[in-house]
Amino acid sequence: MFFSATHCCFIRKVIWWRAAASIAWSVLLLPPTTAVFVMLSKFSFLHPIQTITDCLALLTSASSVFSFILLGGVVIMVGFLTLEYYTVIPTIACSKIALLGQLLQPRQVVNSFAHCLMGMIVGWCCAVAVGHRYETLGYPGKSSDGHPRMCLNEYHLVFLLAGAFVGFSHSLLGVIHNINYVSFHTVQQYKYLHFKGSLPLVVKCSSIQAFYAVRNFIVVYFFLGYIPKTWICKTLNLHLDSSVHPLDSIAGVVDLSLLYHLWISATFLLFTWYITLLLFRIFVTEVYSFPVQLTFTEDSHQCLPKVLTDNQPMILKFLALQDLALLSKHSPSRRREVFSLSQPGGHPHNWNTVSKECLALLTDLTQRLATYHETVATNGRAKSLSSGSERKTSSETSVTSSTEDLMSPRPAFPMKTPASVFARSIAGGPHSPLTAPFTPDLDSPFASPTLRRLTAPMDQCSPWYGSVQSPHIMRRAPKLWSTSTESQVNGSPPPSPASVPSPKQEAAKPSFLAQFLQNRKEQVKSFMAKRVLIMYLLNKLPEASSQALFADSQAHIWALEALSYLVQASFTEDQYGVVQTTLPSILSSMLHLQEAVDRHFKLPHASSKPLRSTNSMEDFTYKTLRFALRATLKTAIYRITTTFGNHLKAVQMSAEHRKRLQQFLEFKE
Repeated sequence: MFFSATHCCFIRKVIWWRAAASIAWSVLLLPPTTAVFVMLSKFSFLHPIQTITDCLALLTSASSVFSFILLGGVVIMVGFLTLEYYTVIPTIACSKIALLGQLLQPRQVVNSFAHCLMGMIVGWCCAVAVGHRYETLGYPGKSSDGHPRMCLNEYHLVFLLAGAFVGFSHSLLGVIHNINYVSFHTVQQYKYLHFKGSLPLVVKCSSIQAFYAVRNFIVVYFFLGYIPKTWICKTLNLHLDSSVHPLDSIAGVVDLSLLYHLWISATFLLFTWYITLLLFRIFVTEVYSFPVQLTFTEDSHQCLPKVLTDNQPMILKFLALQDLALLSKHSPSRRREVFSLSQPGGHPHNWNTVSKECLALLTDLTQRLATYHETVATNGRAKSLSSGSERKTSSETSVTSSTEDLMSPRPAFPMKTPASVFARSIAGGPHSPLTAPFTPDLDSPFASPTLRRLTAPMDQCSPWYGSVQSPHIMRRAPKLWSTSTESQVNGSPPPSPASVPSPKQEAAKPSFLAQFLQNRKEQVKSFMAKRVLIMYLLNKLPEASSQALFADSQAHIWALEALSYLVQASFTEDQYGVVQTTLPSILSSMLHLQEAVDRHFKLPHASSKPLRSTNSMEDFTYKTLRFALRATLKTAIYRITTTFGNHLKAVQMSAEHRKRLQQFLEFKE
């Protein structure tokens, strides 16, 4: 991604320095963390004094200094990888096959290999720190005829392989659980208090995940351990000591001392990496205050209104929106700068830019929700050609009219819903049904045969063709959101487009080659639909589509808070009335968005809250953003209505919105 000179300057001055500070603190915390690890790995209840003296001697030895250098290099590398792969908008896979594609991306493969190598380095440092039988890879032994030879120390090899396995699994779980997702906390805390409050969670998550990682490694090594063992022996000309039990056997698996040292080493590895990640999150999401306006024009690119209009990098956009939300709530002096007029000219450039950008964000989300609802409403069925379906609903009409009235806002910054939410585009033709996020469409190989028969064109000789002969039988049309007025009054179903003959379709006959290819395509679809594994990979996850739709809603939450607080403050602080010119557009945008959000929460799985796991460093904020957005939206509208009260009756808006706004004025929403 190529950024402008302004953005590169901001990244160098702010983001890089914050990341460097977080990495420096991680390195400074490494010596006490290593000392605790050495104490736990060498502790003995029978000889506590000797344990302390041994630990002090080990920590001051030359080998420990070299290990500290290696561990510091690993921590710095983890910090740089976190800086490279972090994101403020999570990537949500809507199906198993999409998640598999994320794991196999070239960047992710490189990341996994780097974590695997760093895990092996940490495993070597842990083996050296524990000492005794884990210290070296080879040791002198004797063959059966008494000749000296070098034998393989399998305990040291297990430490190296365990470190690589833990690093590799950490990288994979980072993609599955969006570990690199950086969220902005609602409650602002000092960095020290934030770190102190999160430290117990880091210890708990590290120990639990280390336990599961060691368990999985023991299982893998039990079945496949002979492969690396044989390769190491052939490469380094080492031999296996027949007098020692191999570790890929039952006797080696039940070695409790080995299991304990593996677990404590894996916990140390994950703890140092999670501390680096935690400090990066704390430093990068720290509030950054942008100036609202500057005296010199050459520095205007640093002003808050100018930064809000830029779409890249996303961290800059989010920091600007966060500052705008805090400004509108806590800073009267900076709010006056937003309401001020330009000199000369007397134009409210600051307010126009801020309000236009926030309204563009709300309009973008409303349009995405409308497209998503259209996808779900289609649900693999053929659209009706009745007069009621040809007319737009009131909500869709109001969304379109609002988009044209909002001072022609620019398209919002490219925080689009992942393509996996909409499985198909509508470019296939006017009658090509959209694929719903929960059920496949008719063209899908996994569509229900019953649904295909119900929507298939009827034979003219069929007794069901045309009007229904029996007065006691009614054929119902599929309904999801609404039906036409004529159908409800007359009680007759709207005519299906499948029953309307098309002269073009009758005249155009497919060629032999096209018919042959179509038959082969149907055979492939039928073959794939019968395979359970393919169905498992291609079926959409229940809540993933809804989560992906609201993955960037933190920006919309800040936009709603900023607009509502600024409008509330304008009641007493806006001396020139600059907010009153856009108040109708603000209310219309909020009411449009509330209608779309309420409609979305009527869908299956949209209102179900995911369970929060306390055994992972995964940030679950993105999974509940839709609930936070709904609450913030309702609070924002109430904030405006309670401030202006009956004065809002003079604001121009549609009759439907006026009726909806009256519900808020009467506190009935």
